[in-house]
Amino acid sequence: MKLKDTGLTFQDIKDKVNKYMIETYERFDFLAETADGMYIYDENGTPYLDFYAGIAVNSAGNCNPKVVAAVKDQVEDIMHTFNYPYTIPQALLAEKVCETIGMDKIFYQNSGTEANEAMIKMARKYGIEKYGPNRYHIVTAKMGFHGRTFGAMSATGQPANGCQVGFGPMTYGFSYAPYNDLQAFKDACTENTIAIMVEPVQGEGGVHPATMEFMQGLRKFCDENDMLLLIDEVQTGWCRTGAVMSYMNYGIKPDIVSMAKALGGGMPIGAICATAEVAKAFTAGSHGTTFGGHPVSCAAALAEVNELLDRDLAGNAKKVGDYFASKLEKLPHVKEVRHQGLLVGVEFDDTIGGVDVKHGCLDRKLLITAIGAHIIRMIPPLIVTEEECDKAVAIIEDTIKSLEK
Repeated sequence: MKLKDTGLTFQDIKDKVNKYMIETYERFDFLAETADGMYIYDENGTPYLDFYAGIAVNSAGNCNPKVVAAVKDQVEDIMHTFNYPYTIPQALLAEKVCETIGMDKIFYQNSGTEANEAMIKMARKYGIEKYGPNRYHIVTAKMGFHGRTFGAMSATGQPANGCQVGFGPMTYGFSYAPYNDLQAFKDACTENTIAIMVEPVQGEGGVHPATMEFMQGLRKFCDENDMLLLIDEVQTGWCRTGAVMSYMNYGIKPDIVSMAKALGGGMPIGAICATAEVAKAFTAGSHGTTFGGHPVSCAAALAEVNELLDRDLAGNAKKVGDYFASKLEKLPHVKEVRHQGLLVGVEFDDTIGGVDVKHGCLDRKLLITAIGAHIIRMIPPLIVTEEECDKAVAIIEDTIKSLEK
């Protein structure tokens, strides 16, 4: 839909949003009308270099032609049906995902938080049915982020985060331990603990990758204590971190893994994959979804996954991510650069505000975001080149210098 075809102005659109929509986001003051590859364009055709990819979604590029073609093809055949008949996109995607990441079973959802809800539910039901009524406790990481529905936000170890404040008591059954502190996680577990749930990189928590010792230690500890290891790959999954799934960087495998974002290439989809044994916890009536496994979303996801794998975008993420981080480390006022592949965080000293950098970059037509008082985060499409990284670094440097004045 183009602005010129509506008879409205950009201000008219803003006025309608302000009048009718419940706003929980700080809007960027531009109209995103079209997108292609590494760029988003406003109604005047002004390009914005996209280093946010719809929050780690458009990994094969904005409006990837093969994903767009898959959507158009599927929507003309069957747009939606209930989950009783078989559908071709569901079956083909299930095989592709499970065979690619070495898991046995998949269950489709619509988003990352729904995927994490399903993962929590499956783990708790598995524990209660196998070990008894009290075996449902889950340990998660402080400063983690797992979503905004009640189970997922209860798993989020940030009691002062806006996603928790003001909603009353969180869902019972979670404890929290410091990230990358293996002993603290062990100490937080009790005889009633059925699972440990972590992100391999804390994205919303400031871009902090897990250490090898931590991830391998969690896997070993869970194996020794008949516990499940749940890995939240909603943001890190599907080639973002230099491997198809981030857990592969650590030489381990989870019992259940959640995913969303990049899986759909721009269409809403989430999923969990589990071992065959753990997946048995979900029986008829125990869990369900109207839109999960939507034919159009599954067709888009199959095209997206094929693009990511066929073009080795995990390899590009590792190569270009290392290059990008090395350039960012040389910028003034940079305290630390943290990254895994193309999930990149830059922490500045106390004189530079992350939000100020974000807005300065927006003024210069670069899209990034801020997390924390002095941290910016970049998660560009995985098709990004070193030259585009150079352009982003130049804009960030210009912004920093403007803030020194």
